[in-house]
Amino acid sequence: MSIRLPTADGGFRLHRPCTDPLAPLVCAPARSRRLYAAAHVVADPLAASAQAAPAVDWEGTLAFRHRLWAQGLGVAEAMDTAQRGMGLDWPSAAELIRRSAAEARAVGGRIVGGAGTDQLVAGVVHSTAAITAAYEEQLAHTEECGAGAVLMASRALAAAARGPDDYLEVYGRLLRQSSRPVVLHWLGPMFDPELAGYWGHADLDAATEVFLKIVSDRPEKVDGIKVSLLDAERERDIRRRLPPGVRCYTGDDHHYPELIAGDGTGEPASDALLGVFDPIAPLAARAALALDRDDPVGFRELLDPTVALSRHLFAPPTHYYKTGLVLLAWLAGHQEHFTMLGGLQSARPLPHLATAYERADRLGLFPDPDLAEARMRRLLAVYGVVS
Repeated sequence: MSIRLPTADGGFRLHRPCTDPLAPLVCAPARSRRLYAAAHVVADPLAASAQAAPAVDWEGTLAFRHRLWAQGLGVAEAMDTAQRGMGLDWPSAAELIRRSAAEARAVGGRIVGGAGTDQLVAGVVHSTAAITAAYEEQLAHTEECGAGAVLMASRALAAAARGPDDYLEVYGRLLRQSSRPVVLHWLGPMFDPELAGYWGHADLDAATEVFLKIVSDRPEKVDGIKVSLLDAERERDIRRRLPPGVRCYTGDDHHYPELIAGDGTGEPASDALLGVFDPIAPLAARAALALDRDDPVGFRELLDPTVALSRHLFAPPTHYYKTGLVLLAWLAGHQEHFTMLGGLQSARPLPHLATAYERADRLGLFPDPDLAEARMRRLLAVYGVVS
């Protein structure tokens, strides 16, 4: 049977659901690349209206992370994908890091956690000393939990910094006192408009120089950088200029297959820390195994077809990409509802959600296509669409 899906122009199209989904996969982490999935959180829909604090379904959230570890992927915890700054506050993020790090230790899973400054009151210009102290608190918590730290871009620092020197001072202090190498994250304004002009420059060439100086000043304290600018050529240029031993984790959800694969000329290739690995984990894991077999063609054959889905999920306004990720987790049977912290399940229109379902289904990403179809029909019915 076919399902009738709404289109952006007000019409409809027919989609015939997949009958040959991907088989379950359990595997060890890839040897050739280090791959992290930035994972979403599962909200608790029954508690959400009864509590002032974000209501997280801890059991469902941790179960999803176990699925990622079982497929050989690392987990990037409490990042943008987990609704940091869009529903998940610091106390809840701290608890998420603590619980997830404990689960990672139990199964030998790889984990990093986001350390930022979101405990500071929003809408107030803070001193660099206060911003540094906020970073220090989150960095210490993340390291004490046993997770590697990702120093996330700070809205507070973007608002307060008078120029590049403030970034050099804050990040320099954090790197001096970190107990283990960290990942530095450059999140572009397409993901968070409040981060425009990060590193003290609106000009990206000038901002790149500041970013690279922070790395080169203390390379022994930098495990890697995560570049989320959706600019493949800039990422290639940055990774060529990194000190030896410093990794480049692509955060480019538009160009990740080519950046992870590398160009075959001996130039550095990117590792990955990606939100899109949350829904496409079964294909990302298979693609990584192809690289382990020295099969770049097989890698691209597996991962290239996922780009259309990723570009759709991360279409402007890009910061609402989490809605599509949670939809796909629900359709895949990984959680029992399509509810998000802060009600962000309503952030994307129905035609966008319908296309996300269709593209994911064509990739075989739903373990039970009949369940995914039934749930999609239920969602359509809520909107008054007879499918």
